[in-house]
Amino acid sequence: MSTTLSSRQQAAASRPKSATNWPKWLREPLLHFIVLGGLLFAADYAIVGNADDTHTIVITEEIDNESEDLFEAARGREPNKEEMTALQRVWLDNEILYREGLAMQLDKGDDAIRERVIFKALSVIDTNLKQPQADEAALRAWFEQHREKYDEPPRFDFQEAVLAGENSEAAIREFVDRLNNGTPGDAEAGLRVFKGRPRANLEQTYGAEFANALESAPAGAWRALPTNQGWRAIRLDAAASSKPAVFEAYRGVVQQDWTDANMAELRTAAVRELGKKYQVKIEQVMVE
Repeated sequence: MSTTLSSRQQAAASRPKSATNWPKWLREPLLHFIVLGGLLFAADYAIVGNADDTHTIVITEEIDNESEDLFEAARGREPNKEEMTALQRVWLDNEILYREGLAMQLDKGDDAIRERVIFKALSVIDTNLKQPQADEAALRAWFEQHREKYDEPPRFDFQEAVLAGENSEAAIREFVDRLNNGTPGDAEAGLRVFKGRPRANLEQTYGAEFANALESAPAGAWRALPTNQGWRAIRLDAAASSKPAVFEAYRGVVQQDWTDANMAELRTAAVRELGKKYQVKIEQVMVE
């Protein structure tokens, strides 16, 4: 096995030292796994550059620079010659392990490797995309089309008396009657107090029917309301109407949202364009 070093690293290699003379941190097995996380990206460069010869590994200047940058980011200084030689050795060990793993198809079914490859591919696509620019009219049109993201929603303050035991409609209605007639509820129920709950949250938690009923309920009175988890004893304390957002106050947010949405569309279009060179077959499942 042979390696090709840059002139700077050749000087470092001219005075080899036994691994037993390296500082303790360089001899730690854990270092291999720590450095692997950062240097694995550089492995792709070597593999792609030597795809026609899988038995040749070249430690390029780019890989050395990557190693130095990672070392400096972690330790706040540049590596010395001895440390640089150790980093090369660690990278070489990991490169051998990586290639052997690929040869044994150990990457198959590994979600972590798959996600890294997808992330890198999207990063390459992103570098070739031109970020769109929006004029004032386009941003205002986007703002109006997506007002639900920016308008202040209706909010509700309410209480829920949780009846112990049965929570059928009949039982809850009878319980509500006792509460409205002045019978203390804390003897047989727990009390929950909610402040400033937006309507969307109510729909998600209790259901749309509950949100509609609460919105039309009079404040200060207990009512039996249906939810997606059964009937509940609810008293509305206060309700605040929705407040329309002002474009000028949200302009920066709107511009970022518009840019993100358009970039997502461009990414999708780019991926679909790449997909045109593939033939897609869907295997039919036989039903017995």
